[in-house]
Amino acid sequence: MTSSSPAPGAATSPTEFEIFHGLHHRDRPLVLPNAWDFASAALLATEGFPAIGTTSLGVAAAAGLADGVSLTKAETLACARRLARLPIPVTVDIEGGFDERPGAVADFVEQLAACGIAGVNLEDGRAGSALAAPEHQATLIAAIKERTPELFVNARIDTYWLGLDHGSTHARVRRYEAAGADGVFVPGLTDPERIQRIVAATELPVNVLYAATGPSVATLTGLGVRRISTGSLLYRSALSAAVEVARAVRDDSPVASGIVGYPQIQPLLPAPPPHRGRR
Repeated sequence: MTSSSPAPGAATSPTEFEIFHGLHHRDRPLVLPNAWDFASAALLATEGFPAIGTTSLGVAAAAGLADGVSLTKAETLACARRLARLPIPVTVDIEGGFDERPGAVADFVEQLAACGIAGVNLEDGRAGSALAAPEHQATLIAAIKERTPELFVNARIDTYWLGLDHGSTHARVRRYEAAGADGVFVPGLTDPERIQRIVAATELPVNVLYAATGPSVATLTGLGVRRISTGSLLYRSALSAAVEVARAVRDDSPVASGIVGYPQIQPLLPAPPPHRGRR
């Protein structure tokens, strides 16, 4: 036994992977806010959210790139490495995996897991408002789970998001569950009866996208939803607020109160290493 091995019978702390899995099996659903950079994620962590996700739109747009067309692999990895420093689990939106080769997708997710990421969101929507063949998407899920079985794979089904082939949703749920997915995500689905049918069709925790005009969190809880994501809502709200403040300054109008101050942000950021002079 090495010195780093726990003594027989000794309690061990749960890993980030185990914590994140557990958050999907509580009395209330996991409300998952989606950040786009370190500061937004760190502020959300200070608000007591037990886990953070990323928004692919926010990561892409902040880099001046389009979302959903596999252009942000490097930016996604760089963002993930920064967010992995947070003291809570982080799950990363990897669009369609940035590749169609199962081994390449598994390689990328392995990099994320190695830096401390607890989960990924893998969508079956493709560029040009198309859907991936479900059997191919299942091979991507299976490749990830074979390589990093501890990582939470949230299989996103874009039938409602893209308005395509709603009838295949249940079949895709079953296929992705059989491939090893840990959860299923059906963004764009807001009809309570259809949500309830999805929940009843799988043993996996079901994730939906919060919609201001859709069911409330209380209603979604009653329907059996286990995870509620904000998607790009927070990022788009932040952009709207920035424009509103800039407009108010330009027009010499009152600026909204309650804006986060410099002293609140600076302590969230890691201090630089001490400078060492030449000997």
